[in-house]
Amino acid sequence: MRLFIALDIDDEIRGRFGRFLDGVSGFAPDARWARLESLHITLKFIGERPEEMVSSLEEALSDVREPPFAVTFSGFGFFPTAKSPRVFWIGIQADPGLQRLAAAIDEKTAALGIPKEERAFSPHLTLARKSGGSGPPRRQDSDRPNKVFQRLQEKLSALGKPEFGTMTAREFFLYQSQLSRNGSCYTKLHRFSLSGDVAVAGGPQNP
Repeated sequence: MRLFIALDIDDEIRGRFGRFLDGVSGFAPDARWARLESLHITLKFIGERPEEMVSSLEEALSDVREPPFAVTFSGFGFFPTAKSPRVFWIGIQADPGLQRLAAAIDEKTAALGIPKEERAFSPHLTLARKSGGSGPPRRQDSDRPNKVFQRLQEKLSALGKPEFGTMTAREFFLYQSQLSRNGSCYTKLHRFSLSGDVAVAGGPQNP
């Protein structure tokens, strides 16, 4: 099973992203744009693990304690650089609770043998990828200058900083990712309240 842990996004915020995508995706037609239903804030990517690990993850993550916190979505950027972009992202500004939550999840999963993160947690929301490109934000040897997002960059520079609003994060989820003809399909396996409650949260989400 291919697993990851993430925050979902409030419907109101998701709707604003949808209107934004409708307005700008045509400026980078060769990019692979995220589907609205698939947007989430990744807290920890786990990767391929045996199905038996799900119950261990559920037990470990149910011990995570962190009060609800605010998350604001605004601004944008490209990594690794604007001249050699692989990914177009929206910025995330959050209370310290987001960093603490990610750190707590990293500690809990490390106890199960999942490698800890080597770099500081830097949240962002991926909206589009250069075809065949993704990977970590840092520069890679294969990165080259390209014009996939050039027109989009020109249009956004004229529009100014986009603002999508603020939500309160009250829960996080263990997800399964499965490949399909239409891309990855994300299924919520378990819901974890930031007050410590845990519940099964089944049902696929097609990106």
